[in-house]
Amino acid sequence: MPTDIPWSRGEWTNQPAAVVEQAGDLLVTAAEGSDAWRVTSYGFIHDTEHALLAPFPQDSAMEVEFTAAFSQQFDQAGIFIRVGGEHWIKAGVEFADGAAQLGAVVTDRVSDWSLAPVPEWNGGRVRMRVSRSGDALTIRAASEGNELQLVRVVPFAPDLAATAGPFTCAPTRAGLTVPFHSWRATPADHELH
Repeated sequence: MPTDIPWSRGEWTNQPAAVVEQAGDLLVTAAEGSDAWRVTSYGFIHDTEHALLAPFPQDSAMEVEFTAAFSQQFDQAGIFIRVGGEHWIKAGVEFADGAAQLGAVVTDRVSDWSLAPVPEWNGGRVRMRVSRSGDALTIRAASEGNELQLVRVVPFAPDLAATAGPFTCAPTRAGLTVPFHSWRATPADHELH
């Protein structure tokens, strides 16, 4: 059974420009220039994301639901999994090259990035789910109540201490406010497919 995680349970990696609770939603306004990236291709390290994190134990899953209404390059939101400053994962929707993209950045000292275009998701509700079981994280996503689809499988040692929760970044502008609608803990997925 899914269990709601109260917004107050999380701790921010970096305080957003503004945070407002409204009718159960958490409206998070990202600071201009906020981002999470390490080295690859761009040569810089950014660790200024706004991630609201709570413990993420082995054999559990975490879900975040938000509205992805993006218009500027690299506007983004989703779910963030953190082991430490050089080891983290972000998965969600990002506005890149003129369209909403579903993707993940997996960082183990340096970042890698995978994307797939989902232009029809822009402006709609998105659910991101990360399941932690065995030696892997399984990342899934869905739009507007559709079935979850597989985004990525990531190696992840069972003994790692990790936290996870909703995140947003606005690398190129001020004024991005993302409404997060829910944050839930659930049992881990039993199967990959």
